[in-house]
Amino acid sequence: MKLVTYTTKKNTRLGIFIAGKIWSLNKLDNSLPDNMQDFLKAGAPAMKKAMKLDKKLKAGKVLGHSVSVSKVKLEAPVPHPSSCRDGYAFRQHVASARKNRGVPMIEEFDQYPIFYFTNHNAIQGPGEVLCMPDHFQKLDFELEAAIVIGKKGRNVRATEADAYIAGYMIMNDISARTLQMEEMLLNLGPAKGKDFSTVIGPYFVTPDELESYKIDPKPGHIGNNYNLNMKCWVNGVLVSEGNMGDMDWTFAEIIERCAYGVDILPGDVIGSGTVGTGCFLELNGTGLLKDKNFKPQWLQDGDVVEMEITGLGHLNNTIKKENTDYSILALKKGNVKS
Repeated sequence: MKLVTYTTKKNTRLGIFIAGKIWSLNKLDNSLPDNMQDFLKAGAPAMKKAMKLDKKLKAGKVLGHSVSVSKVKLEAPVPHPSSCRDGYAFRQHVASARKNRGVPMIEEFDQYPIFYFTNHNAIQGPGEVLCMPDHFQKLDFELEAAIVIGKKGRNVRATEADAYIAGYMIMNDISARTLQMEEMLLNLGPAKGKDFSTVIGPYFVTPDELESYKIDPKPGHIGNNYNLNMKCWVNGVLVSEGNMGDMDWTFAEIIERCAYGVDILPGDVIGSGTVGTGCFLELNGTGLLKDKNFKPQWLQDGDVVEMEITGLGHLNNTIKKENTDYSILALKKGNVKS
């Protein structure tokens, strides 16, 4: 089942998406919530009802009116997540980025999965991404997958963690690299370099839809893994391609760490981290390592960023500059001498 959050001229609703058409979930069954947050909190009974409706619609049964996706605005499938974490699951990305900086791979990467919290109030879906002037100082995309937690848990073991995943989505962890790197010199962050926009969508896809793509996890790891091709285009040019099956740490293992000593909640969003080749930071570093005359590329005002993951849809965003010259980089104080 694919679920979308969509806006018509009058309302924002939760709907079932099938072949370019959307059915309002609440209009199909008024006992079901009309927004993703309440739907996830309603738990397994609501999910089962929605799945039955989805099955009937796919079988061709007429269940009320639908609207074409071209007639509505798609929002983030989970517009107001209870939290948003981002992982670091792809060894290829980490190793390449470090090699490009001339530093060795971190041994601890293979010992445990890590994550950071990003701004769950800056979640958005398809459409324009508004950026401040300082964001354009090395503005970057990051090609990722993400999961949505479907039920409350605490101290969840990796062997049980896949049962807590309600759905999967594409994620673009948009990053302002200059802001990110300047604050991380102080061993804190990422924060300002990451807090202005995280894009998810276009659909919330339930795990059953991905069953045919299931593959074994990497040796020594636990949890579901999927053979899903991942691509990113900028202005129609393919710049990145990878596979979700290359995740070294599974989402189950990331959940295990997230839930240690704390509650995970319905509506929590957790990203995979960047797939190998999945951002300009890595691509530019690799290019310069091979050719000192390589010209680095960063996102610019007006750029169109498209992402696609097998089974999870096609996510489209346009980068847009805010009409201001306000700069926090310009507010930095002078050097302080002791």
